[in-house]
Amino acid sequence: MTTQMLQEIGEAGEAAARQLGENAERLADVGARLRALDPPLVVTIGRGSSDCCALYLKYLLEILSGVPCASIGPSIATLYRTPMRLKGSVSVAISQSGRSPDIVEMQRAARSGGALALALVNDVASPLAQEAEFLLPLCAGTERSVAATKSMVAGLVAGASLVAAWREDRQLADALAGLPDVLRSQTTPPPATMLERLADARSAFVLGRGATLAIAAEAALKLKETCAIHAEAYSAAEVLHGPAELVTSGFPVIAFLPSDPAREGMLPALTALADAGATVIAIEAGGDDEPNRLATARVEAPLLEPIVMIHRFYRLAEALALRLGRDPDRPRNLRKVTETV
Repeated sequence: MTTQMLQEIGEAGEAAARQLGENAERLADVGARLRALDPPLVVTIGRGSSDCCALYLKYLLEILSGVPCASIGPSIATLYRTPMRLKGSVSVAISQSGRSPDIVEMQRAARSGGALALALVNDVASPLAQEAEFLLPLCAGTERSVAATKSMVAGLVAGASLVAAWREDRQLADALAGLPDVLRSQTTPPPATMLERLADARSAFVLGRGATLAIAAEAALKLKETCAIHAEAYSAAEVLHGPAELVTSGFPVIAFLPSDPAREGMLPALTALADAGATVIAIEAGGDDEPNRLATARVEAPLLEPIVMIHRFYRLAEALALRLGRDPDRPRNLRKVTETV
């Protein structure tokens, strides 16, 4: 069975290449505007996978520029009707469809409150795109599977491109230019032994730290959506503060291990969880696949590793769903576009 999810995973490299090519002029314009504005704060708006993209953007901005970045709950605008005080700041709304009323309303409120409004959106004719002063199209093309994959990768690429343009970061920009080929190369299915070790799981932890926390959140969401596994994402710095009590023999822990300084901060927690009986599966750059290790291609900029990691993880989620007898394209209780207020 060839799923729509698998087909769209395979289209992520082309989507990234298309986006990087088509958005070059837009990125130059928005980068210049952001340098002129020099905002002390960036706020993000998103739901689901898009909010995971926003969390990745947060870490890139804070690590590379020191500008604080925080997610705003759309209910502040839609339910509580509280005016935003965002003069001189930047609002970045992220969405595949650009049609959820709460995301559109929150972006409108942020702009009314004085923020420079940016949108990273796949549907350039959407209401959200119309609310933006600067638009960065995701260029992912049509996505039919309920489980967003190529649009998520495109959102991560757009966030990294935005930071590179703002900071005039040549190293990051050069690494982004090579990213589509890296994504195209990640076609190997996960080890069958890894699928067997996860086949009986009903719960799991997914861990990250720094920028990989964002993709841990996305991976946990995908395990729920496609495999009906109750997966929860945690920072490796938080998991020992209570959640570790759930660990019993064979409890699965999937860890996104970066190559940057966050790696050393994760290892003690993984050792403690393994000592408690957890089956730890590491997803990291370099080397080869093993029963408890999913290897990804290396990239020139370590902060881009999470994009390749989540792209490779999607193959694992799709294959595991099929191993469990599920159709990852059509979860029982979900729709492709979720509209909330």
